[in-house]
Amino acid sequence: MIELIKTFLLAMTPVGELRIAIPMAIGVYGLNPIVAYFVSVLGNLFIVLILLTLLNKVSSFLSRHSSFFKRFFDKLFSHTRDKYSDKVAKYGPYLLIVFVAIPLPITGGWTASLVSFVFGIQIKKAFPLIALGVLIAGLIVSFLTVFGVAINDYFGTQALIGFLFMLLLLFVIYRNLFKKI
Repeated sequence: MIELIKTFLLAMTPVGELRIAIPMAIGVYGLNPIVAYFVSVLGNLFIVLILLTLLNKVSSFLSRHSSFFKRFFDKLFSHTRDKYSDKVAKYGPYLLIVFVAIPLPITGGWTASLVSFVFGIQIKKAFPLIALGVLIAGLIVSFLTVFGVAINDYFGTQALIGFLFMLLLLFVIYRNLFKKI
């Protein structure tokens, strides 16, 4: 039972999310991949719902009670909107699905919640899109984890390191392509 709670909590972390929770659940805690998937997805969606609900309230409160935070949020939001508004306008809120579904660093439910907040995407529209992205990312991470464990079990650590190197290479290629979009 404690492994389920740890997995749920790991999926709520801002940096790790599913990318940490699922591999830990399967590789370290020995959970069934299906159980690991569902517990991790639930943990990640739980924090997304909290973030989507509270970000506006916290931002408004801080802006009202501190001129520093008001200037900070105004500058941050205007800079972010200026830099990325063309992509958001081009793809619309559906960009959240792709953004979350690709399980790379700084993509996930936390960042998508912030993006939806900054660009004013309503919660009732943002949450289902982010949830779909989380479901897809969970499937990808689960597959890669099970595949990685199988490679390690059957072919050894060297093959696993080679597989991880190939994933790193794919990340670099993806990052370079994503910059051009």
